[in-house]
Parts: sequence; structure tokens; C-alpha cells
Amino acid sequence: MASLKTSDCPDTPQVLAPPPVIFLGALALGFVLQTLWPLPLFTHSRVARVVGGCLMLGGLVLSGAVMFHFGRAGTPVIPWQETRRLVVSGPYRFSRNPDYLGQALFVGGLGLLLAVPWVFLALVPALLLVRYGVIAKEERYLERRFGEEYRQFCSRVRRWI
Repeated sequence: MASLKTSDCPDTPQVLAPPPVIFLGALALGFVLQTLWPLPLFTHSRVARVVGGCLMLGGLVLSGAVMFHFGRAGTPVIPWQETRRLVVSGPYRFSRNPDYLGQALFVGGLGLLLAVPWVFLALVPALLLVRYGVIAKEERYLERRFGEEYRQFCSRVRRWI
């Protein structure tokens, strides 16, 4: 049996889990908790549906822009493949993590649209998992990979918004 050398493994940030999985987990948890212990924080009002739909649309647009700019840069979006280029265009001019922001907006908007307040509560631990189990590891990885270019990017662009 051949031994696996470190050089045989792809250079990746080794994140806790892909953020979409974390956010979908928060969504599922919110629906389960709403079924078990319904919270009537907001009702199926037209305003809630419109705001929820707008948040969802904004999240999709933001995440779509991320995929577009990653594709244009020729680097993968998924965290288990090596990053080839540092993306600093498009939504990355305003946030170092616009895709995670977009995913959170989408999930929160869906919770509002469907009047499931537990989704908002479940987003809190999901955002903490993303911040410390994904973003922190990605930041160390990107600094190691891109050095001063990444440090300069961090000095001019906020982590979230």
C-alpha cells in the first residue's frame, strides 16, 4: 500500500463543512423547531412575504455574482479545491465573504417568507460556525497562499459588510 505524501493532498483551507450545508442545516433546524414549538413572531403578512422574497432575491443575486467572478478568475468556488487566484472584484470590493452573506440572506428571507421565526434563531449558530469553522480557516489559508496581496485586501475590505 502506497503512503500518502503531503504533496499528494490538495492545498485547501480544510473548512469545517461547506457553508451551504451549514446554512441548509440551520434552515432544516428552524423548520423542525417551528413544528415542535411554533413561534408566532410574525404572521403570513404581505409585508413579510415581500421583504422575505426581496432578501431571498438579494441573496441569490449576491451568490450568483460571486460565482460569476470566480468563474471569470478561473478559480473554484468550492472550498475543497485549491484556490488559483484571489478574487477582489465584483461583490468582493465590499465584503470578503459575500457568498456567505448571500446564503444567510436567502435562508433568512425564506424564514420570513414562510413565517418560520426559528430560522432566524437557527441562523445565529450557523453564522458562528461559518465565521469560526470556515472563514477563520479560509483566512489563514489565503494569507499563506497569497501573502501580502491578501493582507492588503483584508486591510481595505470588511469581513462581512
